[in-house]
Amino acid sequence: MAHMIEMINGKAQMAYAGDTPWHGLGTRVPNDLTPVQMLEAAGLNWSVEPVESYIKHNGTEIPTGMKSLVRSLDSKVLTNIGENWEPVQNVEAFEFFNDFVMAGDMEMHTAGSLRDGQIVWALAKVKESFSLATKKGEDVVESYLLFSNPHKYGFALDVRFTPIRVVCNNTLTLSLQAKGDNMVRLNHRRKFNADEVKETLGIAKDKLAAYKEMAQFLSTKRYTKDNLVEYFSGLFPKHNVESVKEVKDLSRNAVRAIEVLDTQPGAEMGEGTWWQAYNAVTYLADHELGRSADSRLTSAWYGTNRNLKMRALDTAVEMAEAA
Repeated sequence: MAHMIEMINGKAQMAYAGDTPWHGLGTRVPNDLTPVQMLEAAGLNWSVEPVESYIKHNGTEIPTGMKSLVRSLDSKVLTNIGENWEPVQNVEAFEFFNDFVMAGDMEMHTAGSLRDGQIVWALAKVKESFSLATKKGEDVVESYLLFSNPHKYGFALDVRFTPIRVVCNNTLTLSLQAKGDNMVRLNHRRKFNADEVKETLGIAKDKLAAYKEMAQFLSTKRYTKDNLVEYFSGLFPKHNVESVKEVKDLSRNAVRAIEVLDTQPGAEMGEGTWWQAYNAVTYLADHELGRSADSRLTSAWYGTNRNLKMRALDTAVEMAEAA
């Protein structure tokens, strides 16, 4: 089976600090590494160079008008790009975290390479967290900053917050999508400006406070059996079924969501609330949906499962407000 995590000479191009991350992948390193040290530990200390692209026709080399993005490590072509495409070097991406790490506001947590080097990411733990007080203990949510540096045409540089629920290591994707203020996306038509991104993003406390408010709201609103069935059937629809009234009519994934509702780690915290229902979806997305741990990682951050969790959040809030 093909891996999303890049493998070079049999070694996964990924490193993590502290406890094993939810996806269980990578090489463990100390949690006091500088951003550049984390870059090196993950095997990402390579650069990319735009090179003029040619085709051969009747023995003649003809310029294509495009360029190839070539990796210094092995002269591999990662993608074809246009004339005005500005690559961001891995070291630039990691240096974005320098001021935060040196000030003690963040620590490097995970870094790696996906899709044969086409996506490089760095995840830093923000020294801010919140907890929801429940009858069964404190439900702690920690904040992380994810910096994705794509070396692939058509993909934008992406910096966003990714809260993680500690009890189950679920990535929550509390997106505040309507405001669009928890992420920054930049295309490659101009040079990367780290200071501009930091200013636009507005690092950490205000955003985490907004996450806490949303999570607290969900933890105070209770679902009923009927609207729970409606919730899961909407997120995991069953084809060729006009309406779903009972559990027996649900799709396989929707049935599985109901099964893990009370068995997922931390199920006892916020029991019977929309917070519990929402986290059943995030648990499935991060730990069960997908063929392997690294495919789930990719999907949770960039693909189908990320979109699923965003819909799950929006729908949970809507249904909780109507409760």
